[in-house]
Amino acid sequence: MNELVVRIAARGDGVTESGRHVPFGVPGDALLDDGALAYGPHHQEPPCRHFPECGGCQLQHADDEAYRGYLVSRIETALQQHGLTTQIREPHLSPPCSRRRATLKALKAGSGVLVGFNAEMSHRIVDMHECHILRPELFALVAPLRNLLAAMLQPKRIGEIQLTLIDGGVDMRIKGVPAGRLAEIEQLTSFATAHDLARLSVDRGLGPEALFEPQPASVTLSGVRVGFPQGAFLQPTEDGEAELILSVQEAVGGVAAVADLFAGLGTFALSTSAIYAAEASRDAAGALKRAAPATTIEHRDLYRRPLDTSELKRFESVVLDPPRAGAAEQVAELASSTVARVAYVSCNPATFARDARSLTDGGYRLDWVQPVGQFRWSTHVELAAAFSR
Repeated sequence: MNELVVRIAARGDGVTESGRHVPFGVPGDALLDDGALAYGPHHQEPPCRHFPECGGCQLQHADDEAYRGYLVSRIETALQQHGLTTQIREPHLSPPCSRRRATLKALKAGSGVLVGFNAEMSHRIVDMHECHILRPELFALVAPLRNLLAAMLQPKRIGEIQLTLIDGGVDMRIKGVPAGRLAEIEQLTSFATAHDLARLSVDRGLGPEALFEPQPASVTLSGVRVGFPQGAFLQPTEDGEAELILSVQEAVGGVAAVADLFAGLGTFALSTSAIYAAEASRDAAGALKRAAPATTIEHRDLYRRPLDTSELKRFESVVLDPPRAGAAEQVAELASSTVARVAYVSCNPATFARDARSLTDGGYRLDWVQPVGQFRWSTHVELAAAFSR
């Protein structure tokens, strides 16, 4: 008897009514008696030739409606595991070719070089000849990188290229490539000049060293120019960043006494006119302090030393944007505080739901969740949420 696929599981498989997992199934597909899959209305032709081999995308076979449903389902399921429900808004999806940061791998293969993402669940590199997620400015560097690295990569040693699009162009950091000889350094600087890079750095194992940086690297956040330290975090897409900012501004309610915790370079501190920000990265905290001298910026590890209830008293709203591990220690203090509103930005529905349970146990109401699909066609889920009391 045929079975319909009714949802997409966390890792991207379709799931039937009876709970069977079906690779590449999406809601509306039918699993036939012979094990074949009959495509339904939400199954689309994957746009990229490298799918499904490349690990950069897992869900190119799902149309936008099915993908939005997947994002909502991931959040609903995580919340239900902690006995929570709320309004989950229509997901925002970043468009194709909008990702402004990526980490590619490179490997010498014969007389050439492979450059691309790893294959799904593998260390094997898929040589990238097209990409439907990267900004064109980043993808345009893939072919020139093959030529650049052909004589620099050591056999069987994987190189890593981190690319981030910032104010002055692409910030490129190369790791796993010695590039210590004068001729190699000259090649690198010539490459940076020819491709108008904002910065080119090489990490030979002791941290990145900038070989080319004609102007101090920076990124503009809410109209404020902020220095961009090596390896700093930036939201993956500009439109996704804008959607998160709007959600955070709504969640904090327009009050003046806002604290931004896990502030990074100030994506939310600068957009909410926060009076206080805390960040564990010394370089990021320093960059934000120089960009926003009127705001109190503290270099502080909120896992080891969260703001306690006495410190939280002066804030009406708090913004949380923690790493994937969540913010359990800080949330425990917030749950006992007098803070009226919390805006929580998360890249992990599981730890978000855990922390949401702690906040609701402390008297907060989870008002709504806004899913944001910045990592289009991937199983990575981001969100912003509003809590109030």
